[in-house]
Amino acid sequence: MNPSIQLKPTPSLLITLALLFVCFGVLPKVQAVVPPPDGGYPNFTTAEGTKALFSLTTGSANTAVGWFSLFSDTTGSFNTATGAGALIFNTGDENTAFGAAALLFNTTGINNTAVGATALLHNTIAEENTATGAFALSSNTEGDFNTATGAFALSFNTTGVRNTATGDSALFSNTTGDQNTANGNAALVTNTSGIHNTATGASALFGNSTGSSNTAEGGRALFSNTSGAQNTANGHEALLNNTTGNANTAIGAGAFPISTTGSHNIAVGAGAGIGVTTASQVICIGAFGDNTDNSCYIGSIFGQTSSGGTAVFINSSGKLGTTTSSRRFKEEIKPMEGTSEALFALKPVTFRYKKEIDPAGTSQFGLVAEDVEKVNPDLLVRDKNGKPYSVRYDQVNAMLLNEFLKEHWKNEQQESKIEEQEAKIARQEQQIEALTVGLQKISAQLESSKPGSQVVNNP
Repeated sequence: MNPSIQLKPTPSLLITLALLFVCFGVLPKVQAVVPPPDGGYPNFTTAEGTKALFSLTTGSANTAVGWFSLFSDTTGSFNTATGAGALIFNTGDENTAFGAAALLFNTTGINNTAVGATALLHNTIAEENTATGAFALSSNTEGDFNTATGAFALSFNTTGVRNTATGDSALFSNTTGDQNTANGNAALVTNTSGIHNTATGASALFGNSTGSSNTAEGGRALFSNTSGAQNTANGHEALLNNTTGNANTAIGAGAFPISTTGSHNIAVGAGAGIGVTTASQVICIGAFGDNTDNSCYIGSIFGQTSSGGTAVFINSSGKLGTTTSSRRFKEEIKPMEGTSEALFALKPVTFRYKKEIDPAGTSQFGLVAEDVEKVNPDLLVRDKNGKPYSVRYDQVNAMLLNEFLKEHWKNEQQESKIEEQEAKIARQEQQIEALTVGLQKISAQLESSKPGSQVVNNP
């Protein structure tokens, strides 16, 4: 630095430093160091090293320690450069560089902090970046609001903004990707232009390059993901082999470990979904599942008995629920009467499901929905497109009950009539028996009242 140059501090800075001097002035007199420091200059400037702060004119409160540190600074203030070539081309304000070639190419960028050899090396005009570690954010040129902590963290970032990388080589390859967060050794190490990703754990989202809006928590979570988006993996090696699948959710160590390209899948539990490779729309809760699209597997249900409950139903929107029978949930209640007679037109059949549904080909018994529709459309379950899908067998049961009760009532009426007839017959038999007895008595009386036999002499 040229010692003949007159430096002019800013008024606000003068006020602040004046207050400091007042404080120091009232302190007890202390012994100065001997020999006195030789790097102090006017306007609160400190320079030590070959051509440190060489070009300074009106800049204030700068500190340069090292060969050519803050060499080009003229009017920039509040900069601190420690290390050979640190902030060598800087003209901006409030930058801090510790390490050889730290913030080497910075020109007008402000509020940057670089700690480590070549940290923020190529930064030129970008602002408010923090790099701690050798080569951290070393390629950054115009990206703002980035934070890199760890050797080679965000090493290749150029214009990406608002990224946070903590860990050796975290977000190493990121160039233009924005708003990514990587915490862990080699987390998001391959990311280039993907945005809004969060990786927490060693090698989490390791292979991601252009995928966006992914969240990986756990070592090697979403390890193989390249361009898949909107995936969430929570657990060690969760969604380990996913590459291009989208909108998957895996919670649990090793959940969906071999799924690669499937999308919109959900796995909950350690090792859940281990049977899924490329299928989509699969839900596995505490179960291994299978590679079948639009399927759902829930463990610890089959073979378990639950007494005193009610059946669970699902509608075409995927909502689970149970039926209710209480009067307080019903309206327009009236007897079924002849409605159930439609059952007599139904045609029960035996059948087997197609192989893609039931590879075992188990024999089944039931009804055909299209045939039932012709008899009574109210007995149908329809899919989302309104097409016949299944039969409301629970309603069929209620209709069967109605027909049974109707037959029961008929039988009771018939039995009542029979009883009446039997009683009538019994009375008639009693009457007949009484008549018979009466007739016998009359017959006996008549017999006894006949005149005796007379012998006639016939000469």
